[in-house]
Parts: sequence; C-alpha cells; structure tokens
Amino acid sequence: MADVNRGNRPLSPHLDIYRREINMMTSILNRITGVGMGLAAFLIVWWLLAASSGPEYFSFVDGLLTSWIGLLILAGSLWALWFHFLGGLRHLWMDFGYGYEIDMVNKSGWVMVIGSLVLTVLSLLVLV
Repeated sequence: MADVNRGNRPLSPHLDIYRREINMMTSILNRITGVGMGLAAFLIVWWLLAASSGPEYFSFVDGLLTSWIGLLILAGSLWALWFHFLGGLRHLWMDFGYGYEIDMVNKSGWVMVIGSLVLTVLSLLVLV
C-alpha cells in the first residue's frame, strides 16, 4: 500500500541541529577509536608475520612502522587504546547505575578525554 502522506511528514533532525556536547563527542570518538584499534591490530599482525617471513621483508615492514608516520600512527593507536579503555570503564560504572546526572556525565566525559591524553603521554615516556 502506498503512503499517501509521504510529502507531509516532518524530516528527522540531523546532527547539524544539535549542539556539540562532550557526551556526543565521546560517544562518536569511542566508535572511531574502536575501528582505529582494529586497524592498529592489523599493523601489529603484519609486523609479526613479517618477522616470521624473513629478515628482508621484516626490515621493510619494520622500516615502515618505525618511520615518523608509522610512529605517529602507533602513538595515535596508543591514545585510541587508552580512550577506549576509559570509555569502557565509564560504561561499566554507568551499568551499575552511577553517573547519570548531567554534571557527572560531563565530568566523566572530560575525564575520558584528558585522562587518555595524560595516559598516552605517560606511556610514551615509559616506552621511549
């Protein structure tokens, strides 16, 4: 059966209508970091397979991953890991019924952002 009121129905609101809030941004970034960690896992598996393939191929892959762009990608992957980890802790905390007040949602979002940056810098200082 055809919908005769198709032209009279209101349009659904889109992202450009909503004000950017920390809760929205952390949710979007949490999804992006999940995909980014999958790509980082692919790079690590590629590096391990190259190590088992032979010294010539390993030196090629190792050269790519230890170049400035490779190190930048790995540092970004480390930030994604910390951000996703803190997001998981935040969701676990909320699963127990805590932190649903507006001020706590905003504070925990900022803890995710700032905490992931601090933990990334500390991890890089330990690793380097």
